[in-house]
Amino acid sequence: MTHDFRLAGAALGAWLSALTALFLPAPASWCTATAALLLAALCPRLRRTRLAKARWIIAAVLLGVACGAAATAARVGERDAQPLAELAARRADVRFGLTIADDPRLGRATVGRDATVVVPARLAWVGTGDGARVEVGARVLVLASDRAWLGLLPGQSVDGAGRLGPAGGGDLAAAILSASGAPSRVAPAPWVQRAAGLLRDGLQRACEPLPDEPGGLLPGLVVGDTSRLDPGLADDFRATGLTHLTAVSGANLAIVAGLMLMVVRWCRAGPRVAAVVCVLALAGFVILVRPSPSVLRAAAMGGLALVALAIGRPRAALPALAAGVLVLVVADPALAIDAGFALSVLATGGLVLVAPRWAAALTARGVPAAAAEALAVPAAAQAACAPVIAAISASVSLTTIPANLLAAPAVAPATVLGVCTAVLSPLLPPLAAFTAWVASWPARWLVAIAHAGADVPAGVVPWPGGVFGGVLLGVLLGVLLLAARRPAARRLVAVVAAAAVLGAAPVRLLAGGWPPPGWLVVACDVGQGDALVVAAGEGSAIVVDTGPEPEAVDGCLRRLGVRHVPLLVLSHFHVDHIGGLDGALRGRAVDRLLLPPFPEPASGRSAVLRRRLPVAEASAGLVVTAGAARLAVLGPAHAVTGTRSDANNNSLVLMVTTGGVRVLLTGDAETEEQAGLVEAAGAGALRADVLKVAHHGSAYQDEQFLDAVGPRIALVSVGKDNDYGHPSAVVLARLTRGGARIVRTDEAGDVAVVGAAGRLGVVTR
Repeated sequence: MTHDFRLAGAALGAWLSALTALFLPAPASWCTATAALLLAALCPRLRRTRLAKARWIIAAVLLGVACGAAATAARVGERDAQPLAELAARRADVRFGLTIADDPRLGRATVGRDATVVVPARLAWVGTGDGARVEVGARVLVLASDRAWLGLLPGQSVDGAGRLGPAGGGDLAAAILSASGAPSRVAPAPWVQRAAGLLRDGLQRACEPLPDEPGGLLPGLVVGDTSRLDPGLADDFRATGLTHLTAVSGANLAIVAGLMLMVVRWCRAGPRVAAVVCVLALAGFVILVRPSPSVLRAAAMGGLALVALAIGRPRAALPALAAGVLVLVVADPALAIDAGFALSVLATGGLVLVAPRWAAALTARGVPAAAAEALAVPAAAQAACAPVIAAISASVSLTTIPANLLAAPAVAPATVLGVCTAVLSPLLPPLAAFTAWVASWPARWLVAIAHAGADVPAGVVPWPGGVFGGVLLGVLLGVLLLAARRPAARRLVAVVAAAAVLGAAPVRLLAGGWPPPGWLVVACDVGQGDALVVAAGEGSAIVVDTGPEPEAVDGCLRRLGVRHVPLLVLSHFHVDHIGGLDGALRGRAVDRLLLPPFPEPASGRSAVLRRRLPVAEASAGLVVTAGAARLAVLGPAHAVTGTRSDANNNSLVLMVTTGGVRVLLTGDAETEEQAGLVEAAGAGALRADVLKVAHHGSAYQDEQFLDAVGPRIALVSVGKDNDYGHPSAVVLARLTRGGARIVRTDEAGDVAVVGAAGRLGVVTR
C-alpha cells in the first residue's frame, strides 16, 4: 500500500507542477525542477524526524514535481522559441508546412457567419516574404474557411499559406495559423490512419438511414464522432450528466478489451497471448477513435494491466492509474490543463477508491450485491467529478446518478454493435446497415433517458462557477463524506436532506418553476444579442430576433415549451439578431418569417433567405395577430440613411399587445429612428407598459422617445462583460428616474413579464 501511495504522490506532483508550469516562463520551471530534485535528495535525512514514515512519499511527490516541471519547461521553451514567437506577435503572412495532428472539425456556424474549419497540427517549417525558410517544430491551431481542410486525416503533411497570430496562452500551442485557401500540397496519410478513416466514414454511412437523434449519437458513442449529433440532444446529455457517452472514454476501451479477452480465453490461449492480442486491439481502437485525453488515460492503464497479466502479476488499479497519469503528463504536459483528462482520472479514482467501499457498506446493510455495485459506481464517479463539473458549468445536476444508472445497460451493446458496424462497413455494407439498425435501439434508450432527465423540474441546480465553486463543492462533499462515517452525522444529514426536500416541494409546486404561469413576454438570455418571445397560446409563440448563436435561443424556446412559431420576426440583419435562426427553427413549425424592408447588411439578408421559409416584408402600419397577441409595426416610418449605423436605424419597431399589456420592441433603433418615430407616430402611440431598451441599452437613445414610452418595466438584453460598454449607465439612470424597473439578462438570465395591465410583475430564471 505504501508503494501505491508513493506512485500516486509522484503522479499528483507531476500533474500539479505541469499545470503551474504552463503559465510560467521556461527558466522558472527549470528552477522549480532543480529545487524539487535537491529537496528530494534530502528526504532520506528525515528518518529521525516526525516525518520519517512519510519521507519516501514526500520524496516521490518531489520527484513527480521535478519531472512535471522539467517536461513542461522543455515544451514551453519550444512554444516560445524564436523566430516563430516574433512572427506570430507581428501577425506575419507566411508560407508553411505542417502535419495534421487530429481530425479537422467544423466550428460553430450561425446565420450570416460561415463555420470555420479547426485543425490541430504540428508546424514543420515557415517561410516569410523574403524567401527564407525556417525549420520549426511547434504545435499550432489552424483556422481555415476552405472546406478542403475538412477531408484531411491525422498524419498527413500539407503545405499552404496564411497568417500567423499569437495563441491565447495556458497551453502548448505556439500560434494560431489562419490559412488562406485550400492546402497547396497534400501528402498521403499513413495507412493506419487511412484505414481508421475508412471505418469511421463507413460507420457514418451505415447510420445515415437511422432517425436523426440515435443516428447522430451512435458514431459519437462508438468512435467519438459527434459531427451529426443534434445540438438539442447534446444539451440534454449535458443536463443529465451523460456527456461522457458522446465521447469515447475508458468505458469503451474496457468493453472492447473485455470482449477480446473473452474471445481469446474462449480459444484457450495463455495469458501472454491474451495480453498481446488485447494490446493490439487497444492500439487499433485508440487509432480508430483518436487519442483523446480520456482514451489516452484508459489506454495507459489498460496497457499496464495487460503487462501485469502477461508477467503473472496481480492487477492493482491504483498503481496503474497513477503510473498512467505520470507517464501521460510527462509525455504531454498540456493534458494537465485538459478538463476531459481531469474528469477521466477523477472518475476512475472514484471507481477504484470509493465505489468498492460504498458497495461493501450497502451490501452489509442488506442491499443485494448487484444492486449495491450498480448504485455505488455512478455515485462514486459523480462525487469525484462533481467539483470539476461545477467549476466548468456553474451548476450541479441532480439527475446524473439515476440517469447513469438507467443508461449503463445500453452502453455495452451499443458500443459492441457499433464497432462491428464500423468493421463490417467496407466489406459488407448491407450487413453493416443491419447491425447499425440493431445498435440504434440501445441508442434510442439513451436518447429517451437524456430527454426525460432534462425535463425533470429543477434537475440542474445553479452553483458558483470557477475555481471558487469547484473548491467549495469539493470541501462540502469531503466534509459530508467524513461526517457520514458517524451514525449521528448520517442521521443529521438524512434529516437535513429530508427537510430540504419537504420544504422545497410545496414551494416548487406552488411556484411552478420555469416558465412561470401566465407569462406574456420573455427576454431570452442569449448573450450580446436579442431574442424576445411573445406567448401566443399553448406551445405557440411569436419570436422576435434570434440572438447570435443557435444553442441559446433553442434552449430558451425549449424551456418555454414552444413547438410552434406562427410568426418569426427579424428586426434587422446584424448577426447578433439573426445568428441563432437555425436554433429557433430546430424542431419547430414556423409559419411565416417577417423581415425588415432595409436590405443591409446584404450578407445577412441572403443568409436568412437561404432558409427558404415563407417570407413577408414588414412596413409601418402592418398588423398581425397570433392567439391573444397583436403585433403592430410602428417603424421605421421611412428609410433612414447616412447615420452611424443605417442597419440599426432601420430596425423594425413593434408594438405588441397581449393580456392588456403594451410591449414596445425596438430592435437596435438608435437616436435618428427614435426621433423619427416620435415625430411620425406621436408620443401617445408610443406609450407602453414594457420597453425592450433599444440596442442593448447603448448610449444612442433619444430622450423624448424614452419619455414618450414611459415604461414601468425596461428589459435590457445584453451580454455579460461585453466589449461595447452596454448598457449605458446614463440611459439606465434616466429610465429609473422615470419610474421604470430595470431588468438585465446579463444579471438575471431569462426574464419573463407576467400578469396583466395594472398588476405587472417580473420573474427571472
